Formats: sequence, structure tokens, C-alpha cells
Amino acid sequence: MKKMSVRRRIAVTARGFGILKQYCPGLAQGKALYELISSLQPFVSVWFTAQIINEVTSRQRWETLLLYVSCLAGINFLFAAAKSMVGRVCSQKESQMWSWFGKIFSDKQMSLDFADLENAGIQLQKKQAEENLFMFGNGLAQLVWGTSTLVRAFTNIAASTAMTFTLFASRSGSKFIDHPVWIFVLLMCIAAGGFGHSRATVKENKIFTKWCKDTVWFNRVYSFFGRDLYMMTQRAADVRIYGQNFVAEKVLDGLIRKGEADRGSILRMALFPALSRVMIGLVNAVCYLFVAAKAFYGAFGAGSIVQYVTVLSRLGDGLQDLMFIFSDNEVYCTYLQELFDYLDIPNRKYQGTIPVEKRFFCDGGDNEYEIEFRNVSFKYPATDRFVLKNVSAKIHAGRRLAIVGENGSGKTTFIKLLCRLYDPTEGEILLNGIDIRKYDYQEYMTAFAVVFQDFRLFSLSLAQNVSCAAQYDSAQVERCLREAGFGDRLMQMPDGIETCLYKDAGEDGVAVSGGEAQKVALARAIYKSTPFIVLDEPTAALDPIAEAEIYGRFHEIAGSRTAVFISHRLSSCIFCDEILVFREGEIAERGTHSELLQLENGRYRMLWDAQAQYYR
Repeated sequence: MKKMSVRRRIAVTARGFGILKQYCPGLAQGKALYELISSLQPFVSVWFTAQIINEVTSRQRWETLLLYVSCLAGINFLFAAAKSMVGRVCSQKESQMWSWFGKIFSDKQMSLDFADLENAGIQLQKKQAEENLFMFGNGLAQLVWGTSTLVRAFTNIAASTAMTFTLFASRSGSKFIDHPVWIFVLLMCIAAGGFGHSRATVKENKIFTKWCKDTVWFNRVYSFFGRDLYMMTQRAADVRIYGQNFVAEKVLDGLIRKGEADRGSILRMALFPALSRVMIGLVNAVCYLFVAAKAFYGAFGAGSIVQYVTVLSRLGDGLQDLMFIFSDNEVYCTYLQELFDYLDIPNRKYQGTIPVEKRFFCDGGDNEYEIEFRNVSFKYPATDRFVLKNVSAKIHAGRRLAIVGENGSGKTTFIKLLCRLYDPTEGEILLNGIDIRKYDYQEYMTAFAVVFQDFRLFSLSLAQNVSCAAQYDSAQVERCLREAGFGDRLMQMPDGIETCLYKDAGEDGVAVSGGEAQKVALARAIYKSTPFIVLDEPTAALDPIAEAEIYGRFHEIAGSRTAVFISHRLSSCIFCDEILVFREGEIAERGTHSELLQLENGRYRMLWDAQAQYYR
């Protein structure tokens, strides 16, 4: 584990509290207040108990005794009530803590450059930070729990110091016992116990850190082979058909044997705290002997023995907790720093400043948009192969552009560049003559409605899936669903557009088929009133009849928008004003359907003939 300076640890800890304040407001403060109440109560109780015992064994004043008992009962009632109220609030906040920790990662994912979302190294860094936090509580959760320990430590030290002052001030019949050197002796013994506990914690933490790194990998693999492989419906059919459970069981057996071999680490982690407890027990014995000796020589009564023995023990606990938190802080600061390294990954994409012209018809404009790819080449980060090479094309307003080609020819990459999920490696993309990188990024994104091939719907209402908003136009949602061919299925929905999809958020959710989901995704693109609509295999999951229905109304669906779509079914290209044929990252051919069919040795003609033979 890399050493971190105290100054750096303070800065990391402060930032950690800042994140807790932002995502879990009141949690750390609530834990601190709860621990303050819990730590003070024993001192109040032991002081009153000592006075009651002294009163019973010496003066026996019944009025005073009754006052002490009443005060003890009343104060304990107030402490119990306060602990109950604060504890209930803390329990609620702590139960929500893990969900809010998840939001930290989701917020960061949304702020990352899209290229970093597909960066394996960055996603591994995220995975490591998530597993450290959610499997063991390393980092932020330790900071929450450490707050309690820190408050308890300072409360125990402060209250014990105040209540042991009279222990050394009281005079007995023995000059030897009353000598001031015993103050030093007892404090050194208590400090030695705390130091021994601290060193044991350091040793334990070193073993624990190494064990965590191995266990994170173990849990990740075990979760996949022991849970996901059997539980996820996407894999369950293959598991049963091909008997993959036998392979999984062999992997699991190997993991279990490895886990058994790691038991030595767990035993070593338990050994050091056990030794420190033995040392603390010896320290407590010395303290008990000193208190008993002073009482034996008449320094104080029997009740004070209870008080001093208890507070000296608490003083030792406070010093141990303080040294523990100092050692533990180094551990969780290391994990916090790993989290911060991920959270500090910058979004390197230039965000732009120029507003996009509002020229779409629905905005009262003339719909004069033109996008031009000018000598665009692109290769994905950390690769040397160009996926697109010197691509030039124009997309005119209101026209229908089809992009076809074999798998891996660069079609989807072309769309990602168009939507500015990536920026070109070479060349430029222009909107109305201006490089799209100069436009405000968020505003530029609002100009596109896209149905990606691997789109996702959410466990929200059908209306929210279409509108992507909490407030929406119900009539517009229904119209878009009908235009997308979902009208018949909509009639069967128990709550209409308010029906929740899937069962993740509730038992009343309704599952839709792949083809139905694709229609909902298409309705979502229609609902978003934008000058450009982009469809990546928009009918891949539809049956031939539904596909024919969609393409029969394609012009109506696209309306005045500029439509760009990728398709492997070339029959859909008949409706388009222009077709770009991609091959190995380049535009091999371009033209209308009829023009491209005239090229006898053309790529489009070859693809058309290959598909047409199955329909003759």
C-alpha cells in the first residue's frame, strides 16, 4: 500500500466528507450525534451510580439518595429517547446510503466523454472502485463508520480525563500510592495498550488490503459463474441447451478450492487483534490494582471504585479508538483516492459555444440544414486501424439517406460521428458550413433523434419511455405509438400509456417482445421533434408484415425531417433519395436505388441479387 502524507490524508478525508454531504446529506452528522449521545450516556450513568453506592455505604441520606436515583432514571430516559430518534433517522439514511453511492457512479458515467465509456481501461477502473466500495465498504462507507469511531474516541478521552482528575487528587494513607509518578505510569500503560492495538490494526489492514484485491476478482468471477450464468434470461436458454452448467461447476470448484487456500489470510487477520486484546487486558489489570489500592488506603469509597475503574477503561478505549482511526484512515484514504482518480477523469471533448440555428419547421424556420462529411477518417482510441477512411458526403435537409454495407464496413461509426459521440480523427463534419465541434455540444445533441441497433427501454411507464420526460403530451405519445405501429398492442395495455414496462420497478410491469420494443423506440424518436432522425436497423426485430407497414408509411413517419438510416434489408432503400454503400471504411458507391442497380459489377447490385434470390 502506497504511503500517503498526513496533509494529503486530511485533504482526501475532507473531500470524502464533501461527497457524503452532496449525496448523503445529514448521514455523517447524524452518525456523529448518535455516537456522541451513546458515548456520553455511560459516563453519566456511572457517575450517578458511584454517588448512589457511596451514599448507601456511608451517609445514607434518603433524600439525597432519592434525588440521585430520580436524576439517573430521568437522564437515562432522555438519552434513550434521543438515541431512539436519532438512531431511526440514521438507520434510514444508512439504508439509502448504498443507493446514493450508486448515483455517484451513474453521474460520473453521464459526464464522461462517450469515447471513455467504451474505453476498457477506464471501465475496469470504475469496476474496481465499485467493487471495493460495494463489497467491503472500502472508502466512503469506512468514512461514515469512521465518523462514529472518531466521535467516540474524543468523547471517551475528554469525559474520562475529566472524571479521573479526582482519582489522582484524592489522598490516601500511603505516600507510595499517592506519588505523582503513578499518573505517568498509568498513562504510559494505557498508551502502550493503544499503541499495541494500533500496530495490530496496521498489520491486519495490510493483510486485509491484499486479501481484498484477490477477493474482488474472486467475487466477480464467482458472481458470473454462480449467479448470472443461471439467472439471466439472455443466457439461461444456452446454458440449458448446451449444458454449460457443467463447465461453470468446474470453474466454481476451482474457485472454492482457492478460497479454502486463502483461509490463512483470515487467520492472520484474526491473530493480531487477539494479541492486542491480551495486552489491553494486562493494562486494565494494572489500572484496577491501582484503583483498588487507593480505595484500600481510604482515598475514596466503594462507589468511586466503580467510577474510576470504568472511566480508566473508557480512557483506554478512547486512546485505542483514536490510534485505530489514525491507522484506518490511511487505509480508507487509499481507497478514496482510487475513487477520486476515477471521478477526476476529465471530459476531453470540446463542448463548443455556438448555438445551433433553430431552422426546423416546428420552430418556425425554413428547414435549411445541410451536413457535410469532408475527408473524414476515424480510428477508435488506442487502436491503429482506421474504421473510416477519407469519407466525404452531404446530407441535405428533408431527404432520405440510406447507408448499406457488410458488417464492419463502418456504417454505425458513421452515425456515431454524425451525432458527435466521437470526433473525427482527420477531416471535419460541417453543419451549415460550420464545424460541428464549434456548436454547443448539448444543443447539437438535441438536433437528433436516434434509434440505435442496441437501444434500451426502461422500467418506466410507456409514456415516459416515449417522451423521456416526467411531464408529457399524452395525445402526442399515443399518436407517435400508433405511427410506429404499436397501436394494436397499446389497446391491450392494462393502463394504456401509463402501463409500466418490465417488472424491475414493480410486479405490475408488462414485458414487450423485441419487435414491440423496437416500435416503442421508434415512437420515442418520432416524439422527439428534431430536424434529423437516425435509424440503425429500424426494423431488424419486426416481422415482414410489420416491416412492410413501417416502410409503407416511412415518408409519413419521417415527415419534414432529414432521415438517415442503416439497413441490411435493401428493399427498404427503394424509398430513399440517396444510398451510400460502405465497404471497408470507405464509400464504395453512391446513388439512387435504380442507379446503383445499373452497375452490373457493383457492390450494391451484388448485395441486392444475393437477397432477391430468396424472394423469387
